[in-house]
Amino acid sequence: MTEERKVSPIPKEARTYQGHRAGIMTRMIGSILDAAVVGIIIATAYLTWAGSKFLLDPRAFTWPQASNVLVSLTSALVVATLYLAVTWAIGGRSYGCAVMGLRVVNFRGRKMTPVGALLRAAFCVFFPIGLLWCAVNRENRSIQDVAMRTSVIYDWEHHA
Repeated sequence: MTEERKVSPIPKEARTYQGHRAGIMTRMIGSILDAAVVGIIIATAYLTWAGSKFLLDPRAFTWPQASNVLVSLTSALVVATLYLAVTWAIGGRSYGCAVMGLRVVNFRGRKMTPVGALLRAAFCVFFPIGLLWCAVNRENRSIQDVAMRTSVIYDWEHHA
C-alpha cells in the first residue's frame, strides 16, 4: 500500500506565521469585518421590528424611529459584546478572525472560557483604541491582550 501525502491548505508562504501573534493590519481588517457583521445584525433586528409592526397593523404602519441615541448606542454595544463573546467562547474566532486566519486564545494557547471571552469582548468594545497598542508592542499584543493574558494568533487550521 502506498502512503497518501497530506496536502496542507495553508499556503507555503504563510506556514511560518502559523501560531505567531497577528499584527495590527490583520487585526484591524478582522475588526472592520466584525463591525460590519454587527451592523447587519442590528439592521436585521430593526427590519424584523418594522416588519412585525407592519404585519400587526398595515394601515397604520410607520417606520419605527430610533428616537433615543443612547438606547441605539447601548444596543449596538451590547450586540457587539455578545457577538464577540459567543464566537470567541465557541470557536475562538469571529467572522472577521475566520476570514483573516486568526484565533483568540488564552495564556495557555487554548480556547477562552465563556467568562474570559465576555470580559475580553467588553474590554474590546468599550475600549477599542487599545488595539493600537499592538502596533508598538514587540509581541504584537493589544492592551486587551496584556490585561486579559490573551493572544490573537495566525491559525488557518480547522479545529474540531
